[in-house]
Amino acid sequence: MTGPDAKAAGAFRTIGEVAAATGLPQHVLRYWETRFPQLRPLTRAGNRRYYRPDDVALVERIDRLLNHDGYTVKGVQKLLASEGKRAATPSVPSLRAVRTMLQQALDYDAAV
Repeated sequence: MTGPDAKAAGAFRTIGEVAAATGLPQHVLRYWETRFPQLRPLTRAGNRRYYRPDDVALVERIDRLLNHDGYTVKGVQKLLASEGKRAATPSVPSLRAVRTMLQQALDYDAAV
């Protein structure tokens, strides 16, 4: 926190604060909410949006992909959707790694 009005790193941000921090207009952020299901800020009374730190990071990533890396909206949608599918599916190698670690722990315990 650098000033009397500065928020903590984990604090929620309003759409105006996110727009000011990223340099994006508020209407662009609202549009992105309709195009990217991963971007879902909390909404309170009066339809006020509150962005979590993860939401702000996602906005910055979408901005980078669209405005700097040359992706289209459809391309970013596909990229984010494919990442979501990978995160939802359990990773077989990691399960094998856990099984191996457990077996090694059992072997060690039996030897002691």
